[in-house]
Amino acid sequence: MFKSIFSKYISAFMAIILMSFTALIAITAITVGRFSQEDTEKSVTRAIESADSYISAEIIGFDGYSDESDSSRIRQFIESKGDSLKRTMKVIAKYADGLTVMITDPAGNILMIVDSDYVRYPTGLSIAVEDMSSFNSGNEIDLLHGVNGFFSDTRTAAASEITYGNEHIGNIFVCASSGESYLRSVIIKTIVLASLWVMLAALIAVYFITEMITKPLNDMRNAVKNFASGDYTVRIPVKGSTEIAELASSFNSMAESIEASEKMRNTFMANVSHDLRTPMTTITGFIDSILSGAIPPEKHEYYLNIIATEVRRLSRLVSQLLDISRIQAGDRKFNMQPFDVCEMARQILISFEQKIDGKKLDVSFDCDSDNMFAVADRDSIYQILYNICDNAVKFSYEGGKLELSIKAQEKGALLVSVYNEGQGISKEDIPYVFERFYKGDKSRGLDKTGVGLGMFIAKTIIDAHHQTIWVDSEYNKYCCFRFTLEAAKEQNQ
Repeated sequence: MFKSIFSKYISAFMAIILMSFTALIAITAITVGRFSQEDTEKSVTRAIESADSYISAEIIGFDGYSDESDSSRIRQFIESKGDSLKRTMKVIAKYADGLTVMITDPAGNILMIVDSDYVRYPTGLSIAVEDMSSFNSGNEIDLLHGVNGFFSDTRTAAASEITYGNEHIGNIFVCASSGESYLRSVIIKTIVLASLWVMLAALIAVYFITEMITKPLNDMRNAVKNFASGDYTVRIPVKGSTEIAELASSFNSMAESIEASEKMRNTFMANVSHDLRTPMTTITGFIDSILSGAIPPEKHEYYLNIIATEVRRLSRLVSQLLDISRIQAGDRKFNMQPFDVCEMARQILISFEQKIDGKKLDVSFDCDSDNMFAVADRDSIYQILYNICDNAVKFSYEGGKLELSIKAQEKGALLVSVYNEGQGISKEDIPYVFERFYKGDKSRGLDKTGVGLGMFIAKTIIDAHHQTIWVDSEYNKYCCFRFTLEAAKEQNQ
């Protein structure tokens, strides 16, 4: 997993960086090219304008031989101006790096080449007629594709005609190399070098970031494997406050819940096995004794009553297990009808009269009115309230208080509370009270018949009614179960 995540991170980062720098190089190259071309064109334009202005002013006072050809006249002009022309052309050539000024005859034969460093009077060099015609005379910016091999590169050039009177006696050319290729190559090399350093730094950063991310993930993977093999005690170290740390913390919480559920499941299996085996052993033993004649006829009724009690005990256990299956499968239907909760509570308390008297409990029954109606499934609520009261009586201290109250609440709800002074529930066990298989009396000292399903069934039924059930308790002092019910809109039924 580590290699897979690492390779994905590296590939993604490198691809992003490569695409970013490729786009940067392309944009920079285009921008530099445009800027360089525009700057070269401006320099060439200024230079040709200056050269044309100077020669136009100087040629006015030039008195060439009228019988000479146009080519001879421009040659005479160059010779007559001598050093003055060279100095002026050199100044013009210094407008920008790489500027070259050329003077040609009408046919394009180059008579004079000037740049910032030298002046030449070449022979045999000319500008092709097709190149000259592309300027169409006047100050036109164009590309000059070499002058019979004199220039090794393609240059930006401007040209202007030299006229004497109305006669075309020559041309002025100003050309320049933009220097774009050199500047572009320097920038590209700089960006590539920077890209390599950035990629190296990104590689190192991604390595450590990936290590931080994958280590807890690997720990979780190992923990899951241990869980799959049945080890529910493994936990993941939580470091920092990142999303990974929160995930590890959530995993630990889930592990604790699974471990607790597994313990309760094991306890449940042990309790169910005990609760099934004990009455079955009793029933089998007494029946065999009756059939064999070991028990005299006058004792049959006594032992048959014991057998009936054990059968009812088995029936209750099976009913609880069936209730859970039906509720979880969604097969249990609730008949939501108004009924008198106070009357139901009185009946339940009366049914515990013998047990209450046996423990000498101080009973208190408190309702806002004699009759209070709730909208719910009567049988289900009876089952919940009976189970809660049964636990309250069972776990009460002798002579302790037992209080049952029904109060009207805001927003059309009734609050049913059952309070008893007794063993109570420890703070550590309260979160698990409504979990299936939970038993507060783990020693089975007081609760010899329960299997830890009553409160789970109660919570499931109350949730199905869209109401709330909760418990407050202090160990060895008291316990109070409370749940809400929807009040009937008309309480005078």
